[in-house]
Amino acid sequence: MSIDKEMEAKILRYHFVEHWGVNTIAVQLGVHHTTVDRVLCQAGLPKLERARKASIVDPYYPMILEELAKYPKLSATRLFVMARSRGYPGSSSQFRAHVSQLRPRKTPEAYLRLKTLPGEQGQVDWGLCRARHKPHYPEHQTMPS
Repeated sequence: MSIDKEMEAKILRYHFVEHWGVNTIAVQLGVHHTTVDRVLCQAGLPKLERARKASIVDPYYPMILEELAKYPKLSATRLFVMARSRGYPGSSSQFRAHVSQLRPRKTPEAYLRLKTLPGEQGQVDWGLCRARHKPHYPEHQTMPS
Protein backbone atom coordinates (compact mmCIF):
# COMPACT_ATOMS: atom_id res chain seq x y z
CA MET A 1 0.00 0.00 0.00
CA SER A 2 1.38 3.39 -0.91
CA ILE A 3 0.73 6.52 1.06
CA ASP A 4 0.64 10.09 -0.17
CA LYS A 5 3.31 12.73 0.40
CA GLU A 6 1.18 14.49 3.02
CA MET A 7 1.07 11.34 5.16
CA GLU A 8 4.84 10.90 4.78
CA ALA A 9 5.37 14.49 5.91
CA LYS A 10 3.19 13.89 8.99
CA ILE A 11 5.14 10.74 9.88
CA LEU A 12 8.47 12.53 9.57
CA ARG A 13 7.23 15.55 11.55
CA TYR A 14 5.84 13.39 14.37
CA HIS A 15 9.06 11.44 14.57
CA PHE A 16 11.66 14.21 14.29
CA VAL A 17 9.78 17.18 15.82
CA GLU A 18 7.43 15.57 18.33
CA HIS A 19 9.81 12.62 19.07
CA TRP A 20 7.00 10.08 18.89
CA GLY A 21 7.71 6.41 18.57
CA VAL A 22 6.79 4.24 15.60
CA ASN A 23 3.77 2.61 17.25
CA THR A 24 2.42 5.92 18.54
CA ILE A 25 2.61 7.42 15.05
CA ALA A 26 0.95 4.34 13.54
CA VAL A 27 -1.97 4.47 15.98
CA GLN A 28 -2.50 8.22 15.56
CA LEU A 29 -2.46 8.11 11.76
CA GLY A 30 -4.27 4.81 11.39
CA VAL A 31 -1.52 3.07 9.42
CA HIS A 32 0.46 -0.09 10.07
CA HIS A 33 3.68 0.21 12.03
CA THR A 34 5.67 -1.29 9.14
CA THR A 35 4.47 1.59 6.95
CA VAL A 36 5.91 4.06 9.46
CA ASP A 37 9.15 2.02 9.58
CA ARG A 38 9.39 2.08 5.78
CA VAL A 39 8.93 5.87 5.60
CA LEU A 40 11.56 6.43 8.27
CA CYS A 41 14.00 4.07 6.50
CA GLN A 42 13.46 5.91 3.21
CA ALA A 43 14.28 9.15 5.05
CA GLY A 44 17.68 7.71 5.97
CA LEU A 45 16.94 6.65 9.53
CA PRO A 46 18.29 3.17 10.23
CA LYS A 47 15.76 0.71 11.56
CA LEU A 48 16.34 0.06 15.20
CA GLU A 49 16.45 -3.60 16.11
CA ARG A 50 14.99 -4.73 19.38
CA ALA A 51 17.56 -5.17 22.07
CA ARG A 52 17.63 -8.69 23.46
CA LYS A 53 17.04 -8.83 27.18
CA ALA A 54 19.46 -10.72 29.36
CA SER A 55 18.33 -14.22 30.25
CA ILE A 56 19.18 -16.48 33.16
CA VAL A 57 20.41 -19.00 30.57
CA ASP A 58 23.08 -16.59 29.27
CA PRO A 59 25.83 -17.63 31.75
CA TYR A 60 25.40 -21.24 30.61
CA TYR A 61 25.78 -20.58 26.86
CA PRO A 62 29.51 -21.47 26.77
CA MET A 63 28.83 -24.81 28.48
CA ILE A 64 25.88 -25.55 26.14
CA LEU A 65 27.86 -24.69 23.00
CA GLU A 66 30.86 -26.72 24.14
CA GLU A 67 28.76 -29.81 24.88
CA LEU A 68 26.79 -29.49 21.62
CA ALA A 69 30.06 -29.20 19.69
CA LYS A 70 31.28 -32.46 21.23
CA TYR A 71 27.93 -34.26 21.25
CA PRO A 72 25.50 -32.78 18.69
CA LYS A 73 22.74 -35.29 19.52
CA LEU A 74 22.82 -34.62 23.26
CA SER A 75 19.29 -33.98 24.49
CA ALA A 76 18.20 -30.66 25.94
CA THR A 77 17.02 -32.45 29.07
CA ARG A 78 20.53 -33.85 29.65
CA LEU A 79 21.98 -30.35 29.15
CA PHE A 80 19.40 -29.01 31.60
CA VAL A 81 20.51 -31.54 34.24
CA MET A 82 24.15 -30.54 33.65
CA ALA A 83 23.28 -26.83 33.99
CA ARG A 84 21.17 -27.53 37.08
CA SER A 85 24.20 -29.20 38.73
CA ARG A 86 26.17 -26.03 37.94
CA GLY A 87 23.58 -23.83 39.64
CA TYR A 88 20.99 -22.97 36.97
CA PRO A 89 17.87 -21.78 38.86
CA GLY A 90 15.32 -21.61 36.01
CA SER A 91 12.76 -23.92 34.51
CA SER A 92 13.46 -26.73 32.07
CA SER A 93 11.05 -25.42 29.42
CA GLN A 94 12.82 -22.06 29.17
CA PHE A 95 16.19 -23.83 29.07
CA ARG A 96 15.05 -26.20 26.30
CA ALA A 97 13.77 -23.25 24.24
CA HIS A 98 17.21 -21.62 24.39
CA VAL A 99 18.97 -24.90 23.54
CA SER A 100 16.79 -25.36 20.46
CA GLN A 101 18.01 -21.98 19.17
CA LEU A 102 21.66 -22.96 19.74
CA ARG A 103 21.50 -26.49 18.35
CA PRO A 104 23.31 -26.97 15.03
CA ARG A 105 20.93 -27.38 12.10
CA LYS A 106 21.08 -30.14 9.51
CA THR A 107 22.04 -29.04 6.04
CA PRO A 108 18.96 -29.03 3.82
CA GLU A 109 18.82 -31.53 0.96
CA ALA A 110 18.53 -30.27 -2.59
CA TYR A 111 15.95 -32.87 -3.55
CA LEU A 112 12.67 -34.16 -2.27
CA ARG A 113 12.99 -37.40 -0.37
CA LEU A 114 9.91 -39.57 -0.79
CA LYS A 115 8.76 -41.51 2.23
CA THR A 116 6.20 -44.13 1.28
CA LEU A 117 4.86 -47.09 3.18
CA PRO A 118 5.17 -50.61 1.78
CA GLY A 119 2.45 -51.20 -0.80
CA GLU A 120 1.63 -47.51 -1.03
CA GLN A 121 3.53 -46.90 -4.24
CA GLY A 122 3.45 -49.11 -7.31
CA GLN A 123 1.01 -49.91 -10.05
CA VAL A 124 0.08 -53.27 -11.43
CA ASP A 125 -2.47 -54.02 -14.10
CA TRP A 126 -3.93 -57.22 -12.70
CA GLY A 127 -6.04 -57.73 -15.81
CA LEU A 128 -2.94 -58.25 -17.93
CA CYS A 129 -1.38 -60.57 -15.37
CA ARG A 130 -4.41 -62.88 -15.40
CA ALA A 131 -4.41 -63.01 -19.20
CA ARG A 132 -0.75 -64.05 -19.32
CA HIS A 133 -0.87 -66.61 -16.56
CA LYS A 134 -3.95 -68.69 -17.37
CA PRO A 135 -4.10 -71.83 -15.30
CA HIS A 136 -3.25 -74.92 -17.32
CA TYR A 137 -5.81 -77.70 -16.94
CA PRO A 138 -5.13 -81.18 -18.28
CA GLU A 139 -7.51 -82.35 -20.98
CA HIS A 140 -9.06 -85.11 -18.92
CA GLN A 141 -10.16 -82.67 -16.19
CA THR A 142 -12.94 -80.22 -16.55
CA MET A 143 -12.48 -76.58 -15.77
CA PRO A 144 -14.01 -75.46 -12.49
CA SER A 145 -17.02 -73.25 -12.89
